[in-house]
Amino acid sequence: MKLFDVYPLIPVTIAKADGAKLWDEQGQEYLDLYGGHAVISIGHTHPHYVKRIKDQLNQVAFYSNSVQIPIQQEYAEKLGNLSGYPEYELFLCNSGAEANENAIKLASFATGRSGFIAFSGSFHGRTSGAVALTDNPKIVAPCNAREDFHILPWADLNAVEETLKSNEIAGIIIEGIQGVNGIQVPSPDFLKGLASLAHQYGTKLILDEVQSGFGRTGKFFAHQLVDGIKPDIISMAKGMGNGFPIGGILISPEFKATYGLLGTTFGGNHLACAAALAVVEVIEEECLLSNAAKLGEQLLEELNEIPEITGIRGTGLMIGIDLDREAGPVRSELVKKYHMFTGSAAGKNTIRLLPPLNIGWNQLNSFLSALKEILSQSPSS
Repeated sequence: MKLFDVYPLIPVTIAKADGAKLWDEQGQEYLDLYGGHAVISIGHTHPHYVKRIKDQLNQVAFYSNSVQIPIQQEYAEKLGNLSGYPEYELFLCNSGAEANENAIKLASFATGRSGFIAFSGSFHGRTSGAVALTDNPKIVAPCNAREDFHILPWADLNAVEETLKSNEIAGIIIEGIQGVNGIQVPSPDFLKGLASLAHQYGTKLILDEVQSGFGRTGKFFAHQLVDGIKPDIISMAKGMGNGFPIGGILISPEFKATYGLLGTTFGGNHLACAAALAVVEVIEEECLLSNAAKLGEQLLEELNEIPEITGIRGTGLMIGIDLDREAGPVRSELVKKYHMFTGSAAGKNTIRLLPPLNIGWNQLNSFLSALKEILSQSPSS
Protein backbone atom coordinates (compact mmCIF):
# COMPACT_ATOMS: atom_id res chain seq x y z
CA MET A 1 0.00 0.00 0.00
CA LYS A 2 1.27 3.48 -0.95
CA LEU A 3 0.97 6.40 1.44
CA PHE A 4 -1.21 9.30 0.35
CA ASP A 5 0.94 12.34 -0.48
CA VAL A 6 0.64 15.09 2.14
CA TYR A 7 3.66 17.43 2.02
CA PRO A 8 6.79 17.75 -0.12
CA LEU A 9 9.30 15.82 1.98
CA ILE A 10 12.74 16.81 3.22
CA PRO A 11 14.87 13.87 2.04
CA VAL A 12 15.95 12.91 5.56
CA THR A 13 14.80 10.13 7.90
CA ILE A 14 15.11 11.12 11.54
CA ALA A 15 16.39 8.30 13.74
CA LYS A 16 17.20 10.21 16.94
CA ALA A 17 16.51 13.63 18.46
CA ASP A 18 17.64 15.65 21.47
CA GLY A 19 16.96 19.31 22.26
CA ALA A 20 17.27 21.20 18.97
CA LYS A 21 19.37 18.45 17.40
CA LEU A 22 18.32 15.65 15.04
CA TRP A 23 20.26 12.71 13.64
CA ASP A 24 19.50 10.69 10.53
CA GLU A 25 20.00 6.95 10.03
CA GLN A 26 23.63 7.49 9.04
CA GLY A 27 24.37 9.50 12.18
CA GLN A 28 24.46 12.89 10.45
CA GLU A 29 23.47 15.67 12.87
CA TYR A 30 20.95 18.37 11.92
CA LEU A 31 19.81 21.57 13.63
CA ASP A 32 16.04 21.82 14.00
CA LEU A 33 14.91 25.41 13.42
CA TYR A 34 11.35 24.43 12.50
CA GLY A 35 10.20 22.12 15.28
CA GLY A 36 7.94 20.09 12.98
CA HIS A 37 5.47 22.95 12.28
CA ALA A 38 6.11 24.80 15.60
CA VAL A 39 5.28 21.71 17.66
CA ILE A 40 8.54 21.13 19.54
CA SER A 41 8.37 23.73 22.29
CA ILE A 42 10.66 22.33 25.02
CA GLY A 43 13.07 20.45 22.79
CA HIS A 44 13.12 16.87 21.57
CA THR A 45 13.16 14.09 24.21
CA HIS A 46 13.44 16.48 27.15
CA PRO A 47 14.17 14.21 30.15
CA HIS A 48 11.32 15.59 32.29
CA TYR A 49 8.90 15.16 29.40
CA VAL A 50 10.04 11.58 28.78
CA LYS A 51 9.78 10.72 32.48
CA ARG A 52 6.29 12.19 32.81
CA ILE A 53 5.02 10.09 29.90
CA LYS A 54 6.79 6.90 31.03
CA ASP A 55 5.48 7.24 34.56
CA GLN A 56 1.95 7.77 33.31
CA LEU A 57 2.24 4.85 30.88
CA ASN A 58 3.14 2.59 33.78
CA GLN A 59 -0.03 3.67 35.65
CA VAL A 60 -2.83 4.10 33.10
CA ALA A 61 -2.38 5.18 29.50
CA PHE A 62 -5.99 5.78 28.55
CA TYR A 63 -9.55 5.82 29.64
CA SER A 64 -12.27 7.90 28.06
CA ASN A 65 -13.89 10.98 29.55
CA SER A 66 -16.60 8.82 31.07
CA VAL A 67 -14.57 8.63 34.32
CA GLN A 68 -12.82 11.17 36.52
CA ILE A 69 -9.28 11.94 35.29
CA PRO A 70 -7.50 13.91 38.04
CA ILE A 71 -4.50 14.79 35.86
CA GLN A 72 -6.85 16.87 33.68
CA GLN A 73 -7.68 19.13 36.62
CA GLU A 74 -4.03 19.27 37.66
CA TYR A 75 -3.16 20.39 34.15
CA ALA A 76 -6.01 22.92 33.97
CA GLU A 77 -4.87 24.63 37.18
CA LYS A 78 -1.22 24.76 36.09
CA LEU A 79 -2.13 26.03 32.62
CA GLY A 80 -4.54 28.64 33.96
CA ASN A 81 -1.97 30.12 36.32
CA LEU A 82 0.91 30.12 33.85
CA SER A 83 -1.13 31.50 30.94
CA GLY A 84 -2.83 34.23 32.95
CA TYR A 85 -6.32 32.79 32.46
CA PRO A 86 -7.11 31.00 35.75
CA GLU A 87 -10.79 31.99 35.57
CA TYR A 88 -11.37 30.41 32.14
CA GLU A 89 -12.58 26.84 31.58
CA LEU A 90 -10.60 24.27 29.60
CA PHE A 91 -11.91 21.86 26.98
CA LEU A 92 -9.34 19.33 25.77
CA CYS A 93 -9.23 17.73 22.33
CA ASN A 94 -6.57 16.32 20.00
CA SER A 95 -5.40 18.92 17.45
CA GLY A 96 -5.46 22.54 16.39
CA ALA A 97 -8.10 22.03 13.72
CA GLU A 98 -10.29 20.26 16.25
CA ALA A 99 -9.76 23.10 18.73
CA ASN A 100 -10.89 25.65 16.16
CA GLU A 101 -13.82 23.46 15.14
CA ASN A 102 -15.03 23.40 18.74
CA ALA A 103 -14.35 27.12 19.17
CA ILE A 104 -16.59 28.12 16.27
CA LYS A 105 -19.23 25.61 17.33
CA LEU A 106 -19.28 27.03 20.85
CA ALA A 107 -19.52 30.61 19.56
CA SER A 108 -22.45 29.58 17.38
CA PHE A 109 -24.19 27.88 20.29
CA ALA A 110 -23.69 30.95 22.49
CA THR A 111 -24.99 33.52 19.98
CA GLY A 112 -27.53 31.47 18.05
CA ARG A 113 -25.85 32.71 14.84
CA SER A 114 -24.06 30.89 12.02
CA GLY A 115 -21.79 33.50 10.39
CA PHE A 116 -18.07 33.94 10.99
CA ILE A 117 -15.32 36.34 9.97
CA ALA A 118 -11.70 35.38 9.23
CA PHE A 119 -8.96 37.23 7.37
CA SER A 120 -6.84 37.04 4.24
CA GLY A 121 -3.84 34.79 4.69
CA SER A 122 -5.53 32.88 7.49
CA PHE A 123 -4.96 29.21 8.26
CA HIS A 124 -7.22 27.62 10.88
CA GLY A 125 -7.08 23.92 9.97
CA ARG A 126 -8.30 21.35 7.47
CA THR A 127 -11.52 20.09 9.06
CA SER A 128 -14.92 21.21 7.81
CA GLY A 129 -15.53 24.50 9.61
CA ALA A 130 -11.88 25.39 10.19
CA VAL A 131 -10.95 24.99 6.54
CA ALA A 132 -13.93 27.12 5.48
CA LEU A 133 -12.26 29.92 7.45
CA THR A 134 -8.86 29.24 5.88
CA ASP A 135 -7.78 31.50 3.02
CA ASN A 136 -6.58 28.80 0.63
CA PRO A 137 -9.09 27.75 -2.05
CA LYS A 138 -6.91 24.75 -2.98
CA ILE A 139 -7.78 22.96 0.26
CA VAL A 140 -11.43 24.05 0.59
CA ALA A 141 -13.58 21.31 -0.96
CA PRO A 142 -17.03 22.16 -2.39
CA CYS A 143 -18.68 20.58 0.64
CA ASN A 144 -16.75 22.96 2.93
CA ALA A 145 -17.73 26.24 1.27
CA ARG A 146 -20.13 28.31 3.42
CA GLU A 147 -21.84 31.49 2.26
CA ASP A 148 -22.01 32.97 5.76
CA PHE A 149 -18.27 32.53 6.39
CA HIS A 150 -16.48 35.72 5.33
CA ILE A 151 -12.74 36.10 4.69
CA LEU A 152 -12.00 39.82 4.85
CA PRO A 153 -8.91 41.89 4.00
CA TRP A 154 -6.23 41.88 6.66
CA ALA A 155 -6.42 44.80 9.12
CA ASP A 156 -9.51 46.34 7.48
CA LEU A 157 -11.73 47.32 10.41
CA ASN A 158 -14.18 49.10 8.11
CA ALA A 159 -14.81 45.83 6.24
CA VAL A 160 -15.30 44.06 9.57
CA GLU A 161 -17.89 46.57 10.75
CA GLU A 162 -19.78 46.53 7.46
CA THR A 163 -19.94 42.74 7.59
CA LEU A 164 -21.11 42.80 11.21
CA LYS A 165 -23.85 45.32 10.31
CA SER A 166 -25.27 43.28 7.45
CA ASN A 167 -24.84 39.69 8.70
CA GLU A 168 -25.58 37.57 11.76
CA ILE A 169 -21.99 36.94 12.83
CA ALA A 170 -21.33 34.50 15.67
CA GLY A 171 -17.58 34.99 15.85
CA ILE A 172 -14.46 36.67 14.58
CA ILE A 173 -11.43 34.37 14.44
CA ILE A 174 -7.87 35.60 14.06
CA GLU A 175 -4.46 34.06 14.61
CA GLY A 176 -2.34 35.59 17.35
CA ILE A 177 0.29 35.78 14.62
CA GLN A 178 -0.36 34.31 11.18
CA GLY A 179 2.08 31.45 10.72
CA VAL A 180 1.50 29.86 7.32
CA ASN A 181 1.17 33.32 5.77
CA GLY A 182 4.77 34.11 6.61
CA ILE A 183 4.50 35.45 10.20
CA GLN A 184 2.07 38.34 9.82
CA VAL A 185 1.66 40.18 13.13
CA PRO A 186 -1.64 41.97 13.80
CA SER A 187 -1.12 45.53 14.99
CA PRO A 188 -2.32 46.54 18.47
CA ASP A 189 -4.87 48.89 16.89
CA PHE A 190 -6.26 46.09 14.73
CA LEU A 191 -6.65 43.66 17.64
CA LYS A 192 -8.15 46.30 19.90
CA GLY A 193 -10.53 47.36 17.14
CA LEU A 194 -11.68 43.78 16.64
CA ALA A 195 -12.29 43.34 20.35
CA SER A 196 -14.31 46.55 20.46
CA LEU A 197 -16.42 45.66 17.42
CA ALA A 198 -17.03 42.13 18.69
CA HIS A 199 -18.31 43.52 21.99
CA GLN A 200 -20.45 46.14 20.23
CA TYR A 201 -22.20 43.59 18.00
CA GLY A 202 -22.48 40.72 20.49
CA THR A 203 -19.98 38.66 18.52
CA LYS A 204 -17.43 36.27 20.05
CA LEU A 205 -13.73 36.99 19.58
CA ILE A 206 -11.70 33.81 19.00
CA LEU A 207 -7.90 33.97 19.18
CA ASP A 208 -6.27 31.12 17.30
CA GLU A 209 -3.03 30.55 19.21
CA VAL A 210 -2.42 27.09 17.78
CA GLN A 211 0.97 28.03 16.34
CA SER A 212 1.73 31.23 18.27
CA GLY A 213 0.94 29.99 21.78
CA PHE A 214 2.89 28.30 24.57
CA GLY A 215 5.68 30.83 24.82
CA ARG A 216 6.73 30.99 21.20
CA THR A 217 6.55 34.79 21.05
CA GLY A 218 8.01 35.46 24.50
CA LYS A 219 4.51 35.76 25.96
CA PHE A 220 2.42 32.71 26.78
CA PHE A 221 -0.03 33.70 24.02
CA ALA A 222 0.81 36.12 21.21
CA HIS A 223 -2.25 38.31 21.83
CA GLN A 224 -0.80 39.11 25.27
CA LEU A 225 1.73 41.31 23.47
CA VAL A 226 -1.20 43.75 23.26
CA ASP A 227 -2.56 45.10 26.53
CA GLY A 228 -6.25 44.72 27.26
CA ILE A 229 -7.15 41.88 24.87
CA LYS A 230 -9.33 39.24 26.57
CA PRO A 231 -10.71 36.84 23.94
CA ASP A 232 -13.93 34.92 24.47
CA ILE A 233 -12.21 31.73 23.30
CA ILE A 234 -8.54 30.83 22.82
CA SER A 235 -7.64 27.81 20.70
CA MET A 236 -4.33 26.01 21.13
CA ALA A 237 -2.36 22.91 20.15
CA LYS A 238 1.10 22.36 18.53
CA GLY A 239 3.59 23.39 21.27
CA MET A 240 1.04 22.34 23.89
CA GLY A 241 2.13 18.68 23.77
CA ASN A 242 5.68 18.94 22.35
CA GLY A 243 4.79 16.23 19.83
CA PHE A 244 2.09 14.32 21.69
CA PRO A 245 -1.27 15.03 19.99
CA ILE A 246 -3.30 17.38 22.17
CA GLY A 247 -5.30 20.55 21.61
CA GLY A 248 -7.77 22.60 23.54
CA ILE A 249 -9.76 25.77 23.97
CA LEU A 250 -9.86 28.19 26.86
CA ILE A 251 -13.42 29.42 27.36
CA SER A 252 -14.44 32.69 29.01
CA PRO A 253 -16.49 32.28 32.21
CA GLU A 254 -19.27 34.24 30.48
CA PHE A 255 -20.22 31.06 28.61
CA LYS A 256 -22.79 28.84 30.26
CA ALA A 257 -21.60 25.27 29.76
CA THR A 258 -24.11 22.44 29.58
CA TYR A 259 -23.54 18.72 29.12
CA GLY A 260 -23.43 17.55 25.52
CA LEU A 261 -22.43 20.78 23.73
CA LEU A 262 -18.84 19.55 23.33
CA GLY A 263 -17.44 16.06 23.65
CA THR A 264 -14.44 13.89 22.82
CA THR A 265 -13.27 10.32 23.28
CA PHE A 266 -9.50 10.76 23.11
CA GLY A 267 -9.20 14.42 24.12
CA GLY A 268 -7.43 14.99 27.43
CA ASN A 269 -6.50 11.35 27.91
CA HIS A 270 -4.02 10.39 30.62
CA LEU A 271 -0.94 10.26 28.39
CA ALA A 272 -1.80 13.50 26.58
CA CYS A 273 -2.24 15.35 29.87
CA ALA A 274 1.04 13.94 31.20
CA ALA A 275 2.83 15.28 28.12
CA ALA A 276 1.10 18.66 28.32
CA LEU A 277 1.78 18.97 32.03
CA ALA A 278 5.47 18.33 31.42
CA VAL A 279 5.51 21.12 28.83
CA VAL A 280 4.13 23.81 31.13
CA GLU A 281 6.36 22.63 33.98
CA VAL A 282 9.47 22.93 31.81
CA ILE A 283 8.38 26.30 30.37
CA GLU A 284 8.02 27.66 33.90
CA GLU A 285 11.05 26.00 35.53
CA GLU A 286 13.48 26.83 32.70
CA CYS A 287 12.11 30.37 32.11
CA LEU A 288 11.49 29.65 28.45
CA LEU A 289 9.24 32.67 27.91
CA SER A 290 12.07 35.07 28.74
CA ASN A 291 14.53 32.90 26.79
CA ALA A 292 12.38 33.10 23.66
CA ALA A 293 11.96 36.86 24.04
CA LYS A 294 15.69 37.48 24.59
CA LEU A 295 16.95 35.22 21.81
CA GLY A 296 14.31 36.49 19.40
CA GLU A 297 15.35 40.10 19.97
CA GLN A 298 19.00 39.23 19.44
CA LEU A 299 18.21 37.20 16.32
CA LEU A 300 16.14 40.00 14.78
CA GLU A 301 19.00 42.46 15.32
CA GLU A 302 21.43 40.18 13.51
CA LEU A 303 19.03 39.44 10.65
CA ASN A 304 18.53 43.16 10.08
CA GLU A 305 22.22 43.43 9.21
CA ILE A 306 22.00 41.02 6.25
CA PRO A 307 21.50 43.07 3.04
CA GLU A 308 19.90 40.24 1.04
CA ILE A 309 17.01 40.09 3.51
CA THR A 310 14.18 42.34 2.32
CA GLY A 311 11.81 41.99 5.27
CA ILE A 312 11.60 40.49 8.75
CA ARG A 313 8.49 39.91 10.84
CA GLY A 314 7.72 38.30 14.14
CA THR A 315 8.72 38.27 17.76
CA GLY A 316 10.37 35.80 20.09
CA LEU A 317 11.14 32.55 18.29
CA MET A 318 8.43 32.98 15.64
CA ILE A 319 10.15 34.78 12.78
CA GLY A 320 9.48 35.22 9.06
CA ILE A 321 12.39 36.17 6.79
CA ASP A 322 11.80 37.59 3.30
CA LEU A 323 14.69 37.06 0.90
CA ASP A 324 15.67 38.81 -2.33
CA ARG A 325 15.22 35.44 -4.07
CA GLU A 326 13.09 32.30 -3.85
CA ALA A 327 13.43 30.59 -0.49
CA GLY A 328 13.14 27.00 -1.74
CA PRO A 329 16.72 26.68 -3.03
CA VAL A 330 18.05 28.42 0.09
CA ARG A 331 16.19 26.03 2.38
CA SER A 332 17.45 23.07 0.34
CA GLU A 333 21.03 24.33 0.63
CA LEU A 334 20.58 24.73 4.38
CA VAL A 335 19.59 21.07 4.59
CA LYS A 336 22.15 19.61 2.19
CA LYS A 337 25.27 21.61 3.05
CA TYR A 338 24.67 22.96 6.55
CA HIS A 339 22.28 20.31 7.89
CA MET A 340 19.61 22.72 9.14
CA PHE A 341 15.81 22.48 8.95
CA THR A 342 13.76 25.64 8.33
CA GLY A 343 10.14 26.18 7.33
CA SER A 344 8.41 27.43 4.22
CA ALA A 345 5.51 29.88 4.00
CA ALA A 346 2.81 30.95 1.58
CA GLY A 347 5.16 33.52 0.05
CA LYS A 348 7.75 31.85 -2.16
CA ASN A 349 10.54 34.14 -0.90
CA THR A 350 9.87 33.56 2.82
CA ILE A 351 11.59 31.32 5.38
CA ARG A 352 9.92 30.56 8.73
CA LEU A 353 11.89 29.99 11.92
CA LEU A 354 10.07 28.11 14.71
CA PRO A 355 12.81 26.43 16.77
CA PRO A 356 12.45 24.87 20.24
CA LEU A 357 12.18 27.52 22.94
CA ASN A 358 15.25 26.18 24.75
CA ILE A 359 17.55 26.50 21.74
CA GLY A 360 20.90 28.17 22.47
CA TRP A 361 22.36 31.30 20.95
CA ASN A 362 25.37 29.40 19.55
CA GLN A 363 22.96 27.26 17.54
CA LEU A 364 21.10 30.30 16.23
CA ASN A 365 24.41 31.98 15.42
CA SER A 366 25.46 28.99 13.34
CA PHE A 367 22.26 29.44 11.32
CA LEU A 368 23.08 33.13 10.79
CA SER A 369 26.55 32.23 9.49
CA ALA A 370 25.13 29.63 7.11
CA LEU A 371 22.41 31.98 5.83
CA LYS A 372 24.90 34.80 5.23
CA GLU A 373 27.19 32.45 3.29
CA ILE A 374 24.36 31.20 1.08
CA LEU A 375 22.94 34.67 0.42
CA SER A 376 26.35 36.12 -0.42
CA GLN A 377 26.27 33.95 -3.54
CA SER A 378 24.24 35.06 -6.53
CA PRO A 379 20.77 33.43 -6.68
CA SER A 380 21.68 31.54 -9.86
CA SER A 381 25.01 30.16 -8.64
